[in-house]
Amino acid sequence: MGIKREIEPLTAREGRQLLAAARENRLWAAYELAVRIGLRRGEILGLRWSDVDLHEGVLTVRQALQRVGGELLIVAPKTQRSARRVALPAECVTALRAQRAQQTADRKAAGSIWKGTGHGLVFTTRNGTPIEPRNLNRSFEALSIRADVRRIRFHDLRHTCASLLHEQGADARMIMEVLGHSSIRVTMDIYTFVRLDSQRSAFDRVGDALRGDGNAPDDDDGTAGIPMAG
Repeated sequence: MGIKREIEPLTAREGRQLLAAARENRLWAAYELAVRIGLRRGEILGLRWSDVDLHEGVLTVRQALQRVGGELLIVAPKTQRSARRVALPAECVTALRAQRAQQTADRKAAGSIWKGTGHGLVFTTRNGTPIEPRNLNRSFEALSIRADVRRIRFHDLRHTCASLLHEQGADARMIMEVLGHSSIRVTMDIYTFVRLDSQRSAFDRVGDALRGDGNAPDDDDGTAGIPMAG
């Protein structure tokens, strides 16, 4: 049985740093979607413009892009629950509008060498081809260095989304729906990590209280002044 890998979400401060640095990146919108609504790498790269309603601010996950058997393929969502509709935050809408403008400029610049596949993908190379998933990983590694944040897996941006949603009061059921988890148990595994983080914060507050002036009333288990039997 394999060892379960530690979940390593970014903090809110690190998330801000990453997204600020990403604004100068061709894949800015991809990072916004990963951090703010927790899309998987394949879901981002397989996203089509027909799945995005920028006017209503809604995105529908219907497919994913994966490398299978040495070739890039459009595949069905990971699980039945992975196919989902998600509200788009204003920042994601802004980034996606910028992505659409960038793609239009790329198409004009490429001219006859544009290799649009006909899938209508949101994220493409300068020549219109699908983006290799490993290249998104490389882009993320470089962006993390530029933003001066911890090196984590791209997949941990999903956990960052879950962690930040939890910190802002979202319950496990909502996080499950947003991230398209196959079951509440998957969500609760992430909650376990977040709860431990919350426990540490609570313990820190207890420590602050214990370092106080000592005027708080005691809460004894027994009655003071009664000797123990020998």
